[in-house]
Amino acid sequence: MNVHHLELFYYVAKYEGITAAVRKMPYGIQQPAVSGQILQLEDELGVKLFNRRPFALTPAGEMLYDFAYPFFAGLPDVEERLKGEDSQHLRISASASVLGNHLPQVLENLKLNTPELKLTLKEVAPSDVYNQLTTQQADIALTVLHGRLDEGLRSIELMTIPLVLLVPSTCKVSTLDDLLREGENGRLESKLPLVGLPSHEALSQIFQDGLDKLNVDWKPSMEVNALDVIQKYVSRGFGAGIGVGIPGVDPIDGVDVISLDTFPPLVIGGIYQGKMKPIVQEFLRITQKYVENFQSR
Repeated sequence: MNVHHLELFYYVAKYEGITAAVRKMPYGIQQPAVSGQILQLEDELGVKLFNRRPFALTPAGEMLYDFAYPFFAGLPDVEERLKGEDSQHLRISASASVLGNHLPQVLENLKLNTPELKLTLKEVAPSDVYNQLTTQQADIALTVLHGRLDEGLRSIELMTIPLVLLVPSTCKVSTLDDLLREGENGRLESKLPLVGLPSHEALSQIFQDGLDKLNVDWKPSMEVNALDVIQKYVSRGFGAGIGVGIPGVDPIDGVDVISLDTFPPLVIGGIYQGKMKPIVQEFLRITQKYVENFQSR
């Protein structure tokens, strides 16, 4: 049985005629098309479903209408219930550092405005952000905005964070220049090994771009997957590390921070696909307000 034909029959039976059904159906369709598809349904079932003039359901039509009525009559209510539940559901994907720093306060503020908030958080690697969106597993992803977005994705900038260099406190250096020396091929190199993230990460690429502009060759000899792990190795004297100056977050004991004022900052933003849900719009509004208030302190 063709479900679309069954739906047309439901409206014809409900409004007691094809002409009335065409006027009152929630979507546009021509009367001849309805008549033709109802005839196809009758041919498929091998029964007559209603008399045309005057309109009256046959016993077979009464049976079919009793079957179809609960489903089609309940669709508007189900749609509203689903929309109501989904309107309160926010799904966020982000890296561990984003999930752990400032986001809890932002979400607390959001919950004050949306008491029925249903929240789904997922920690992902920055390289997996796009997949979370294109597979509909997240409404918004919070990540570094760097390079071109995949087709169909959009972004909104939320804040910028400066890059910093992490060094062991025992080094007693205060600038990047203090760590550099003449290397091969007329380029500079570092006196310390570098602890960094994998080369495909945006932070690593931005850091290397900054070094290139200073004519410095300095590739990581140790690659780890998280910024907090970099700090742990730096604090134990294994080398200098790539870091970011997250507002309100101090380095761990044994780590000093060197500013990298000539390096481009990290741009943190939200990436989404298609039309933004109202709950996502509210989340971004509260996030932007939080960032403005925090940076004005």
